[in-house]
Order: sequence, then C-alpha cells, then structure tokens
Amino acid sequence: MREIVLDTETTGIDPYDPSGRHRIVEIGAVELVNHVATGRHYHQYLNPERPMPREAFEVHGLGDDFLADKPLFKDVAQAFLDFIGDAKLVIHNARFDMRFINAELEWAGLPPLPMSRAIDTLEMARKRFPGAQNTLDALCRRFGVDNSARDKHGALLDSELLAEVYLELIGGRQPDFALGVIEGGRGQSRPDGAEAEWVAPPRPAPLPSRLTEAERVAHEAFVAELGEDALWRRLGG
Repeated sequence: MREIVLDTETTGIDPYDPSGRHRIVEIGAVELVNHVATGRHYHQYLNPERPMPREAFEVHGLGDDFLADKPLFKDVAQAFLDFIGDAKLVIHNARFDMRFINAELEWAGLPPLPMSRAIDTLEMARKRFPGAQNTLDALCRRFGVDNSARDKHGALLDSELLAEVYLELIGGRQPDFALGVIEGGRGQSRPDGAEAEWVAPPRPAPLPSRLTEAERVAHEAFVAELGEDALWRRLGG
C-alpha cells in the first residue's frame, strides 16, 4: 500500500479570493509504503506570480526575491502528479490543501484530484482527542515527535513530521511485514476479528549446543567452587 504524506505552503487562505488569486508557493511530500517511509520525497518551491503578503512571509520565511526564479505550478504539475501517482494523500486539514492543489490544477488545464483520495489527519486527531488542541505542533508534543527544527512553516519538514504523527494516529507501530502469516498462508486473527500479534512457532528440532566440552568442564569446576548453597545449584543451572 502506497501513501503520500503531503503539505503545501500558500500566499493566503483562499485561492479564489476576490482581491486576487492566492497561490501555492511550496509543496513537500514523502512516500510511505505499507506505513514505512521509503526515503523518496518530492519538494518544490513555486513562483506564485503575485507579491508574497507580509503575514505569509512571516509564517513561511519565503520572500519575493527567493521565489522570483522558481518555476510556475503549471511547469511542474506533471512531475508532481507523476510522483503522487494514484496513492492516497495524507494531509493535515486536507480540505485546505486539496482546494489549493485543485485550483492550481484547474488553472493549469488539468483535471482535479478527488477528495476521496485524501486522508485527513486533523479529522483523525479530533476523533481521537475531542476538545484538545490538534495542530501539527500540538500532536508532535503529544506523541513525542521532535519538532524543534520547525521555527518556520516549511512544506517538506511539515510533511516529514506529519508522517510520524500519522503513524502514531493509526497505532504507533510499524507493520509486521506479513510475519503474522501462519500455515496455509492464512493470517492469524483473534475471535473479534482483529489481527493477532505474530508468535514464532516451535522449532521442529532444537538447535545444537554451541558449548564445547572444554567450556562445559570449566563451567562445572567454577560452579563447584561456589559451594552447595550456590544459587546456580539451587535453580538447577
């Protein structure tokens, strides 16, 4: 199972703002396969073709001069789509990012991504921790994820942090790589239908001892020196 944990940074909160289009200025995404990070990622800064608002600059630290020579979304759209493929998209507050992504795809003359592809970690967190703070920073603190490098919002760093948070939200453990398969190729399960933890079957024959005769004799001599009340003798060692 392939999933893409994704984050965007933008010039504002509404791509269809009547005062002028707000645009994506950065996309960061990391790949998970069977809930394990593969090390593959996508990262791209973008020229928004509009001045960066002061409040957005303060949040992201991305200025007009830095973004001026970056590509337009339409120029990298296909590379972005190729990277995400048909994977599910894990996003914190998915409606926000999906709305911006689909607006950019529309302006590039490309079809939108269906909302059904998105896994919203904000909704997951709200269900698990109702009434609590569920920002990315708050979830990092709750799960002990180190976010000390997050002095500014950055799409790639945020997607890497979100990947760790997401794995905690779905159970906080790595998959067992199908080690729960038992005889006949069927998965082991409990009566309630939940997956049981994998237990190693007994060996058909015990492993041969690696103890040499000289080592055995030396050990017995050592135990004899300890006397009859030695703990080793009482425990039958």
